[in-house]
Parts: sequence; C-alpha cells; structure tokens
Amino acid sequence: MWRSIASNALTLLIVMLFLGGGLILWGQRSYRVAGPLQQPICVRVESGSNMTKISQRLEQEGAVSNGTLFRLGADYSDKADKLKAGSFLVPEGASMEEIVDILTRGGASTCGTEVVYRVGITRSEIVLRELDPATNRYVEKAAYVPGAEDMPAEFTEPLTQSDTRHRIALAEGVTSWQVVEELKQVSVLTGDIAELPAEGTLAPDSYEIKSGDNRAAVIARMVDAQTAILDAAWKNRVDGLPLASKEEALILASIIEKETGVPEERRQVASVFINRLKQGMRLQTDPTVIYGITKGEGVLGRGLRQSELRGETPWNTYVIDGLPPTPIANPGKASIEAALDPAETKFVFFVADGSGGHAFAETLAEHNANVAKWRQIEAEKANQ
Repeated sequence: MWRSIASNALTLLIVMLFLGGGLILWGQRSYRVAGPLQQPICVRVESGSNMTKISQRLEQEGAVSNGTLFRLGADYSDKADKLKAGSFLVPEGASMEEIVDILTRGGASTCGTEVVYRVGITRSEIVLRELDPATNRYVEKAAYVPGAEDMPAEFTEPLTQSDTRHRIALAEGVTSWQVVEELKQVSVLTGDIAELPAEGTLAPDSYEIKSGDNRAAVIARMVDAQTAILDAAWKNRVDGLPLASKEEALILASIIEKETGVPEERRQVASVFINRLKQGMRLQTDPTVIYGITKGEGVLGRGLRQSELRGETPWNTYVIDGLPPTPIANPGKASIEAALDPAETKFVFFVADGSGGHAFAETLAEHNANVAKWRQIEAEKANQ
C-alpha cells in the first residue's frame, strides 16, 4: 500500500512540476509577445504611483491582456519599484516587457502636454499643445501673446504639473534682443542674463527646457549650437570666397536670412552678395538699413524713407563698402551654409517677384525691367 501511495505522490509531483513549468513558460511568453494595443496611447505616471495602479489602468485601456502577469513580470525583472514620473508614449502592439521598460527607463516625457515659447520676428506667443498618440502629432489647445493678452485658463493646471514639457523655439532671423526679452517672459526659468549676446551668435532652433533652468545657461546652449554650426560650415566652405573669417561669414549669413524666406533661393541670394563683394559693389540691402535704425530692438513696422536709405550708420550698405560690422540677426543653419557655398551665378541684382520669391538679374537693364514688373504688381494690388 505504502509503495502505491509513494508512486501516486511521485506521479502527482511530476505532473505538478510539469504544469508549473508550463505555466512559467506560458507566463514568460505572454510577457514578451506583442500586446493587444490597437493604437498608441499616452500613459501618465504620477509621482508616488505604483505598479499595481499602473497595471490596472493598462489592463482597463487594453494595453495589456493580464494586469497581474504584467505586475509579476515587472517584479521578476526587478523593475516594480523603478517607475518614473512623467508621460510616456506606448506604441501600438507593445509587449508587457516593452511597456515596463518604457515606464521605468527614465528620461524626459515623450507625450502629454507641452508648453512652447515661440520667439518670432514680428511677434512671439506661448502655445499649449498635446501630443495625439494616434497620429503622433501635436494638437494646439490654447495660445496667447505675453504682455498683450491674458493667459488662458487652459494653462493653469499644466503649469503646475511636473510632467509638463517646456520648449523654446527660435525663428530664423530673430535678433538677440528679441530672444532675451522673450526669455524674460518664460516663468519657469530663473536668473538674469547679464549682457546681451552678440548678434548672430544664437542658433535658431527648438530647445527643451526644465522648470528651474537658468536663463544664462539656456543662452549658452544656443551659443554653443551656433558655434558648432558655423565651425562645420566654415570647414566645408568652397574656395575663392571674399570672406576673411567665420565672423564675416556669419554677417553675410544674417543678411541672406533677412532677405529671403524661400529656402530654394538662399544660395542664389548668397551668390548675388558674393559677386558684389568680389566686384567691389556695395551690397545695397534694405535689412541692413533697418538694423541701423532699430539696432535689432523690435520691428520697424513701416517702409523705409529715402532719407534713411541715404542715412549714415555703420550697417547701411547703401553708404558703406563691404559688409557691416556685425550680423543683423541670428541666421539659421541653411543661411550659414548658403553663405559659404553659394550658387555659381553671375547675378548681381534681385528684386521681389510678387510671388514671395525674387527675380534675379545679371545686368542693370534686366534688373530695371524686373523692378518695373514688381511696381506694376504693387500698383495692381493697391487698386484691388
């Protein structure tokens, strides 16, 4: 009898071990295979949250098939207590293992709410937007112009949440004064900017910032970025340019930036100024006159007067030879590269063509004809 009992017990033990092993294999496979999520979602992990709450929410949202298994897998991989606060994008079909990694690896939020401080040439604004996980595109929720409009109520809660992302976006062609003035309006930044950065030394780009970041440190990031861009472009410059230094290249790039907003034209515009410099012709470009009036502090907001075109300032290229003494704005990467790799042309003139671009010419006669066409277009618009 005892031999029969022992045999049955051994058989039961073997069966239990077999079933247990199969259960473990099933669990491991379920933890690692593609999950049931049909489209991406944004998962917000609040400070102090735990894996139990997160697993329940993920199961409710259809991101995992079994919340208990998700929690056990996180615990088995020693990640159950390593949740990071923030908002994280979980892609379609993500496995439990991948989701655990996303929620515990740390780093900046990858979805959710973002406040963007846009520094523009004619106006600046603060925008509240949210990432739509399904399209991976941001949707604007509210916006306002600081100093001119009250902050909308939609901003109140996001500005108090630790996982809200903040970003400063500089438009190509803004001046250093405009950048500094707008950074003063960014409430999440701290500290003062002791002196105005040299014109042209800030790279127009998008910069992620965090609450408590120092304003001077943000400026330093912009300077470092522009230095790297200019160094690389200077290293790859074409031969025979009438530019003696990187500083002169930056000056020319700033003029190109202010003269055209059409990307395809930058190298042609650059060729006009390069050809003029080579031939000893004055650059005769309106943006340099404007900078001599405003010093980059705001927008002129009107047309130039004839007296201003003749007025003597260090920047007025109608009256000075060669380049002005400093840049007249902060040029973008494309304009810097155009200054150091211009198109090969014989153009020495250009004028607006009425379509947002310019008409280029090699001779004064051709240029005068283009000017006449432009004035006709202006007259027709005025009579509409």
